Amino acid sequence: MATSKLSTISKPISYPFPNIQKPNLKITLPILKNHQKTTLHITNTLSTKTSQTSKHFISRFPPDEPRKGADVLVEALEREGVTRVFAYPAEGYARASGKTGVCIATSGPGATNLVSGLADAMLDSIPIVAITGQVPRRMIGTDAFQETPIVEVTRSITKHNYLVLDIDDLPRIVREAFYLASSARPGPVLIDIPKDVQQQLTVPKWNSLVRLSGYVSRMPKVPEEKYLEQIVRVVLEAKKPVLYVGGGCLNSSEEWRRFVEFTGIPVVSTLMGLGTYSSADELSLQMLGMHGTVYANYAVNSADLLLAFGVRFDDRVTGKIEAFASRAKIVHIDIDSAEIGKNKQPHVSVCADVKMTLQGINKLLEKRSNLKFDFSAWRGELNEQKNLHPLKFKTFGEAIPPQYAIQVLDELTDGRAIISTGVGQHQMWAAQWYKYKGPRQWLTSSGLGAMGFGLPAAIGAAVAKPDAIVVDIDGDGSFIMNVQELATVRVENLPIKMMILNNQHLGMVVQWEDRFYKANRAHTYLGNPSKESDIFPNLLKIAEGFDIPAARVTKKNELREAIQKMLETPGPYLLDVIVPHQEHVLPMIPSGGAFKDLITEGDGRSKY
Repeated sequence: MATSKLSTISKPISYPFPNIQKPNLKITLPILKNHQKTTLHITNTLSTKTSQTSKHFISRFPPDEPRKGADVLVEALEREGVTRVFAYPAEGYARASGKTGVCIATSGPGATNLVSGLADAMLDSIPIVAITGQVPRRMIGTDAFQETPIVEVTRSITKHNYLVLDIDDLPRIVREAFYLASSARPGPVLIDIPKDVQQQLTVPKWNSLVRLSGYVSRMPKVPEEKYLEQIVRVVLEAKKPVLYVGGGCLNSSEEWRRFVEFTGIPVVSTLMGLGTYSSADELSLQMLGMHGTVYANYAVNSADLLLAFGVRFDDRVTGKIEAFASRAKIVHIDIDSAEIGKNKQPHVSVCADVKMTLQGINKLLEKRSNLKFDFSAWRGELNEQKNLHPLKFKTFGEAIPPQYAIQVLDELTDGRAIISTGVGQHQMWAAQWYKYKGPRQWLTSSGLGAMGFGLPAAIGAAVAKPDAIVVDIDGDGSFIMNVQELATVRVENLPIKMMILNNQHLGMVVQWEDRFYKANRAHTYLGNPSKESDIFPNLLKIAEGFDIPAARVTKKNELREAIQKMLETPGPYLLDVIVPHQEHVLPMIPSGGAFKDLITEGDGRSKY
């Protein structure tokens, strides 16, 4: 039967440490063209005899032919339906597609270079299977060349991890890893494989039993109808309800749309939840929290009912936890029981999958068509806040406001591009000013806040969604942390557009220096002090070195044409947008503050 080669993204990223030795990856795995991934059903004890994936899989090896552990690994990945493997772009692939991303690294420094990515995936609940090499079993614990105890290093930042000491365990471990990574609350799983296990010959047992009784017994069940009726009851009693939507809702966008149609309740979103409900809809109040809109934070502060779905009451959302939603009865729905009551005690809670919960609630509302929800007065109050406190920015001469650059990009792409970002001011402006129409358009390092995230995430997204427009909105500080990935973009000819909001500073740190530290600068200027009038580093020359088309724009009246050209140019393109470093991300609730402390005016041109 004809085969096709597994695509590879082969330029590993030193993320976020560019001077550390990088994993040297270049693998090619054959994949059967007609192999289809089907659902893997796991009970307390699972045999692959019932697995549709295994039943229809055609191996390249005769059943009784010995093969190396490396070949067993390849086939195990194929049996899970894997068609793409990466280094760090695995996370962007997983975020954009909803599938489990696979990354592979060598032992030692290659494995430790995965640590930030694994921590990021853990905090943002992203399904990743990370496969690392390890020194031979007999050398473990001897401080051998490129040995690191990566299982111990990553134990607290992975959902689970394995050290493969018996080659016959490998098929079972791979199946378990994919199930664990993608089920319940998703997260990263690491498999560490010693070199001698990779080279050892064996006849794999694909029908070996998988025992996950403890894990499966703790899986959230379908919510009982009596709990759903209780939620409907508190909604009927409310006068000022708000839907608080987080990253746990990304797989239930259609259910959310239906629920909002039934009830007419306004929606606020966390940074992770953007796109779950269209930001362009009139009932969307956009993002809440430290840099959320005034009207989103006003709604939560004034609400008498907060329906919190798939959220963890993160400190960047709540600020002073005692003052957050202090007038509201709180209903908390989350798949992870550890999140319920961890930061904010709810009045009503259900540990269940958000999608199943919403499906159940929507069925109840369909049955009870006589139920009437009238929150028009509340929506009118919030619309007044929208009119009084819209998102805004100032223009100074010909300088390009960074917010305006994102606004223009939103208009030219109709809010339908996949946007990745680094971390900093540009990240917050991208969250505020781009109007995401659907889920998985927005890829950003939310919980960990890892600079350098934007470009590798865009690479993964471009592979996952080859027909989509993928734009990395980045800051100059974040972008240069992984600038070597331009080689990957060029060699793989990925049509990624890179729009760099270049202010020659670490902008978010500068903003805090301005606001809270009397504008004392602590190495936040990224330019060349001896040539302050020059743009440094010269991103156009860097792009030229990687054979990527690039342009620079410095004037507001030239920006729209420059962005249009970026979007229309086939293949990759870098646009260096020069913006003032004095701009601040507003609104802003200072860390640990409350709604009453909200800041809406000022920038680096003022003194505080």
